[in-house]
Amino acid sequence: MSTPSSAFSISQSPKRADSLADSFATSYAGVVAFIAVVAEGNFAKAGDRLGIGRSAVSRSVQKLEDQLGTRLFVRTTRNTSLSAEGKRFYEQCHPGVQRIVQAMDDMRELREGPPSGQLRVCSTVDFGRKILAPLLGGFREANPNISIELVLDDSPTDFTTDGIDVSFRNGRMEDSRVIARKVIPMQMMLCASADYAAKHGLPQNVDEIADHRGVNFRLASGRLSEWEFKIDGRARKVLPNAMLTFNDEDLVLQSVLDGQGIAQMAAYQVGDHLHTGRLVTCLPQYAPEDRGHFVCFLSRQHLPARIRVFIDYMTAQIRAMDLHGLHDDLRVNQAHAA
Repeated sequence: MSTPSSAFSISQSPKRADSLADSFATSYAGVVAFIAVVAEGNFAKAGDRLGIGRSAVSRSVQKLEDQLGTRLFVRTTRNTSLSAEGKRFYEQCHPGVQRIVQAMDDMRELREGPPSGQLRVCSTVDFGRKILAPLLGGFREANPNISIELVLDDSPTDFTTDGIDVSFRNGRMEDSRVIARKVIPMQMMLCASADYAAKHGLPQNVDEIADHRGVNFRLASGRLSEWEFKIDGRARKVLPNAMLTFNDEDLVLQSVLDGQGIAQMAAYQVGDHLHTGRLVTCLPQYAPEDRGHFVCFLSRQHLPARIRVFIDYMTAQIRAMDLHGLHDDLRVNQAHAA
């Protein structure tokens, strides 16, 4: 919204003018104190974060409540929680304060030179461990003024509550509240160890999967991950019978390598083992539509330089690793070799 049109709309609308005056009268310090209490869970920790005393935080919040004419917190001797009105106020004012903080960070970065500051990055466990973590050293060498905290978590990312700047997610992104940029495709492969294939053979079609031992993966939501296939242009999902189920993808992979059964896994997990021949694939003709590995961040008009350079660096490095899959002829040859 440009300044001239904003000024015009305010002058033409008495209601907007009153709202602006009320907003100006409301203490910004009170809003900041309020958000700090929400983030930290109590007044004392909010004071520590802001570098002021607990009583100063309490006074600021009290003044804000008086100006708004409503109670924002429900306070007891043991707990401080948001009131219904407080929850609504937080949802509406927090994005605005975040934009102000972002604008100040942007100006500071422009003034101070190279990108700097702290990044809090979240990733699914296996992708973060195998792909992201080994790349952090190179990024830090190129950007020594940026510190990084990497959080591995398969649960959906809550950018606001967890203070996440960038998140790496797998699968299919459906959350319209964030920007999701595909880094590489995510090809799913049905794999077994070479020893398992030699002893038990491999399924020749999707129905024969029922005759084999599966290794299942339990999602963070608690659901079992279904195996996906595409047959005659239509998607088909299979939930195999399994004697082994894990909520850790590394354990699924290790179980397959040990010959305990077959599993459907992402190409980046199994690529090295397919190249060495420890694993073979089957049913490549029924491979599902590619999913994707995404880098996600909040929908912001202007990204801070530290976030922008991190996204650009990781995107370039991950794409250069060619993790999205193997050549069809290699996959087929390995399947036949089994």
